[in-house]
Amino acid sequence: MLILFLVLFPLAAAPLSYGIGRRSKRGRDAFAVAVGALELGLALAAFLQRHGQLELPGLCGQKLLLELDGFRSVYVCVIALMWFVTLLFSPEYNLHHHNRNRYYFFNLMTLGATMGVFLAGDLFTAFVFFEIMSFTSFPWVIQEETPGAIKAGNTYLAVAVIGGLVALMGLFLLQTKLGTTQIDALYALAAACEDKGSLYLAGACVLFGFGAKAGMFPLHIWLPKAHPVAPAPASALLSGVLTKSGIWGILAISCNIFRADPAWGTVLLVLGCVTMFLGALLALFSVDLKRTLACSSMSQIGFILVGIGTMGLLGAENALAARGALLHMLNHSLFKLLLFLCAGVVYMNLHCLDLNEIRGFGRGKPLLQTAFLLGALGIGGIPLLNGYISKTLLHEGIVEAAAEYGWTLKLVEWVFLCSGGLTLAYMTKLYVAIFLEKHPKKQEDYDARRRYMDPASTLALCLAAIPLPVLGLSASWSMNALADIGTDFFHSGALAHAVHFYAWENLKGALISVAIGAAVYLLIVRKLLMKNGAYRNCWPSRLDLEELLYRPLLLHGLPAFFGAIAALFGENRILAPLSRALLRLASILVHAVCDLTDALILLLRNTVYRTRTLHQEDEVRDTLMYRLGKDVDAIEIRLGREQKGQTRYAQLFYRAYRTFRETSIRITGNLSFALFMLTAAICLIFFYIIVLQ
Repeated sequence: MLILFLVLFPLAAAPLSYGIGRRSKRGRDAFAVAVGALELGLALAAFLQRHGQLELPGLCGQKLLLELDGFRSVYVCVIALMWFVTLLFSPEYNLHHHNRNRYYFFNLMTLGATMGVFLAGDLFTAFVFFEIMSFTSFPWVIQEETPGAIKAGNTYLAVAVIGGLVALMGLFLLQTKLGTTQIDALYALAAACEDKGSLYLAGACVLFGFGAKAGMFPLHIWLPKAHPVAPAPASALLSGVLTKSGIWGILAISCNIFRADPAWGTVLLVLGCVTMFLGALLALFSVDLKRTLACSSMSQIGFILVGIGTMGLLGAENALAARGALLHMLNHSLFKLLLFLCAGVVYMNLHCLDLNEIRGFGRGKPLLQTAFLLGALGIGGIPLLNGYISKTLLHEGIVEAAAEYGWTLKLVEWVFLCSGGLTLAYMTKLYVAIFLEKHPKKQEDYDARRRYMDPASTLALCLAAIPLPVLGLSASWSMNALADIGTDFFHSGALAHAVHFYAWENLKGALISVAIGAAVYLLIVRKLLMKNGAYRNCWPSRLDLEELLYRPLLLHGLPAFFGAIAALFGENRILAPLSRALLRLASILVHAVCDLTDALILLLRNTVYRTRTLHQEDEVRDTLMYRLGKDVDAIEIRLGREQKGQTRYAQLFYRAYRTFRETSIRITGNLSFALFMLTAAICLIFFYIIVLQ
């Protein structure tokens, strides 16, 4: 039952948070934080339990299966920690924002859906919660309701919907070929399947759908646009958790259907390399703080994909790559939690993210500076922090594959090291701009801001920062233990030997990345990307993949294609009149059905299901609440607090009673109408199944 509580608890709490928010802003904030804390407690209990399975009633002919194992227990703890910390940070960040009720409602809904994805025991269950998560996280992106936020939200939703539909096609193919989508059964069934082409096609569809959510090239277009416009706590969750739900789906098929498959591993390796390097390059050119962090997320997802691809190439000897991919997933979640909270502190003080405007804000703010520096060094793979451990494991996995596959993997190794160098370059750019440089006009104002966040936000920032050095300094037991627990989902081979993280061969890779990063920062950032002391974005706007390819394809290319087909039919003397007649008939029928349905609904709402209100002539004074109020008035008169003849409490109690009755009437009417429509729909479905089939 613990598994069920992890999913249903935040889903059930979401409507309560909205109701509480209607009456008390502080009550809503406290309630949301309490939900996050309780979910963290449930996640820790799940970590201690680490096993179990729960099967829920069927949906669309499929059963929902929830399962808890080592990997899931690790990641539900990560999810719960991130939600608790971001909810702790949210009250101050959203203090002057509108639609806070909506934010908390969908925040908790997304928490439950995300837990459902990671706890899914089969791909169909994962798909159901994956789609819920996509729709409930959409309001985060458009929270500010600016034109830029609306456009970014539309892009996010379009990618999510198209990706979800393509993934569903893949699941249908898998169900047809293998007879199940249960994750534990996929490997044996896939190995026995003779039609490998269909499996690759199904895998490509699933990879498309989950890769779109992960931010994998070329489906990354939503990521650099959604993060800058979303609230900073939501950006931390979008980057740290929701992208990992896409990685979860890729892992589910890569470690089961295509386990130890070099062809599949090669595809993921190529996509990972492009995603890794391109994301770092985009981040280097960006002059917006949150956009830089968003492009950085794309790059780090590429690192993880490289690890998964290397697993496919190494076969049974993939332990290093598997441990590196798992730990970098976990580390990246922690990095982005900390870095986006730091960006949130900057934004809620300055309401700006442009590096030229926020430069110098962090001077004289040691807590913010230390937190950001830990995140920057961690994501850059500097020794003594947790990022160095996971990147070292990934690098070692690539070196192992290079020993078997030759120069092509050597090229991958250099792309890996150069991407690490670019990571250090753009993080150095951010750190220098915010904490070392001075603003030419506003520096005195920035220096005077000593109280730049409240105690709750300070606590959230500390909770996000502490795990990075703790995990890095205790890696020999803490991170090794997490890898031992979590790699059961990866089905990796046994670790052939202990990894000496601070051996010269491993330190050499980190030093090469540091040297590349220093050269890029000094020669490119300071010389080419700055002019007259100001940062500038030199990335050509025409290279926006969404505007260059996807929008023209969807808005112009596909209509032109189908228009050409229609034109071909239009030249046929028989088919053209027939097709036009059928289209007109279909249009008439559709409009008639729609108008008839609208008329029926309107008739019902104005007659049988009309919402009744209490009018003045309907008032009945002789009610229990009115009598109680009169008794309280009488007591006050006897105590000498009120004059005789006044009925203050009687009127107050009766007004509350009247409000309660009117609300009950509206709720009852709406519920009964909704139940009627549901019953009508069920009857139509049964009629279709029994009579027409």
